[in-house]
Amino acid sequence: MPYFFRNIWNPARYQGGGVSRRYFEGWYFKQADAGRRRVFAVIPGVSFSADGSSRHAFVQIVSSGGSTHYFTYPIDSFASDPGKPFSIRIGDNAFSETGMTLRLQDDSTQVHGDVRFGAWTPWPVTAFSPGIMGWYRFVPRMETYHGVLSMDHDVSGTVTMDGETIRLDGGRGYVEKDWGRSFPSSWIWAQSNHFDHQGTSLAVSVAKVPWMTKAFVGSIAGLQLDGKLHRFATYTGARLTCVDTGTNEAHLILQDRSEELEVGVHGCQALTLKSPTLGAMEGRDAESLGGTIDVTMRGLRGGHSNLLFQGTGELAGIEVMNERDELGSGIRG
Repeated sequence: MPYFFRNIWNPARYQGGGVSRRYFEGWYFKQADAGRRRVFAVIPGVSFSADGSSRHAFVQIVSSGGSTHYFTYPIDSFASDPGKPFSIRIGDNAFSETGMTLRLQDDSTQVHGDVRFGAWTPWPVTAFSPGIMGWYRFVPRMETYHGVLSMDHDVSGTVTMDGETIRLDGGRGYVEKDWGRSFPSSWIWAQSNHFDHQGTSLAVSVAKVPWMTKAFVGSIAGLQLDGKLHRFATYTGARLTCVDTGTNEAHLILQDRSEELEVGVHGCQALTLKSPTLGAMEGRDAESLGGTIDVTMRGLRGGHSNLLFQGTGELAGIEVMNERDELGSGIRG
């Protein structure tokens, strides 16, 4: 069976196959301690420039303490195990569904730790909708593909960053990934699984999506509530009726025939990360960890609405990259 079809229904696995240029792939592991004092993200991945001259593996660290760091590795230090649901290694660092081992060190920064994960809560994968992208996952040569591997799970263990030890026992985790050529020219992304009611989790993204010779503004949102995932996506027929952005903040409304989701995103200090451009990690991404997301979901029936859920997610990961207002003009015009 071709490599593409072996992995299409398992978005966690490495999707790159034998690619050697114009490609990136990265996994995003976000975890917070039980006391909600510290949250950090670990992003392992690979990068192949457009001409193939620059190829490397990396592990990028983002911490709510106000720092980021990018560890670079030779590309041959990256390995994936196709015989397992998900297993990759970068040097002495290992990542799987059950946990991660961090042994990161360079001239300026050291990160060591062992983290264990409870059972993941993935975005459902079905025959005709293999994950968060729905049927768009079957479209070849898209700019970016996206996967949500766990909306919420238990974490435990410890991580030490430059002498500070973060104890994670009783904490919560979230995992997603991206792969393809480049990040969009404009996007909004926000995620939190720290609501008052444990098990509630929100992931939402809006982006300008190149499509043939044109482009459209696509949106995907999922609210995990009481064991049910409420989905609002372009491919499900949901409409993005409002998108307003400011500096590290956004207001979104998504609506389908039966429900409406309103999201207010409020970031904190934004940190600069590397992001992919034609496979090379030469772009810029501004992310804040520790912001808040106000969420309201309403039921719609007979021209009336009723409140189904209202809450605020804390320790949110937030990215608002819409300097040219491509997203707002995209839904208006």
